[in-house]
Amino acid sequence: MNLTLKIWRQKNASDKGKMVDYPVSDISPDMSFLEMLDVLNEQLIEQGEQPVAFDHDCREGICGMCSLYINGEAHGPDRGVTTCQLHMRMFKDGDTITIEPFRATAFPVIKDLVVDRSAFDRVQHAGGFISVNTSGNTIDANAIPVNKHDADDAFAAATCIGCGACVASCKNSSAMLFVGAKVSQFALLPQGQVEATDRVLNMVKQMDEEGFGNCTNTGACEVECPKGISLENIARMNREYLKAAFKG
Repeated sequence: MNLTLKIWRQKNASDKGKMVDYPVSDISPDMSFLEMLDVLNEQLIEQGEQPVAFDHDCREGICGMCSLYINGEAHGPDRGVTTCQLHMRMFKDGDTITIEPFRATAFPVIKDLVVDRSAFDRVQHAGGFISVNTSGNTIDANAIPVNKHDADDAFAAATCIGCGACVASCKNSSAMLFVGAKVSQFALLPQGQVEATDRVLNMVKQMDEEGFGNCTNTGACEVECPKGISLENIARMNREYLKAAFKG
């Protein structure tokens, strides 16, 4: 396939940045999207130009690093996949593909397609943990009965990889799906009840301080989430927040 790539280039956080066109040829439909970018970068290096900076790590859809906004969609036109799992067969010969970083005040651009998502880390640090006795008297997790439906919902929430697609796809740059998932995975289990009140209050507070917007109720976040995190987690977080507010 022969393609035209329109890629956001930005030297650093203070640079204005601009879209730059790059032609690429002989792209196999069996390549992943990141492999296609590797081909482009090899071409740029051979020409003595700066390669395009983009995040990646596992390339297996696990780590959530490879977050790109492709043709106006977080992670591109496929569903239930991250950018590294997106294959070029989703595009046609002669296509023009627009590639941008995730856009959000809380996700400032570092360089080209790389953004700083440490805001998610700070939200997680505010309450995304449980207290566990590691003094030698640790209780086996299987000793505490857990309702099957609750266990399934907790596992489903825990599949969130923190890529930020929910934020990028939301017109308010809301992180409520991410925070809702992190709150839910503990709220549904007995091990998460010790810090339940402080957890939701602190995580929502940190979310607001980072500059994320409020939920739009349009559901774009669930549609473009590569792990299919349900909007039910936002509703659960809101219920947990109201309970905690009344207690406090």
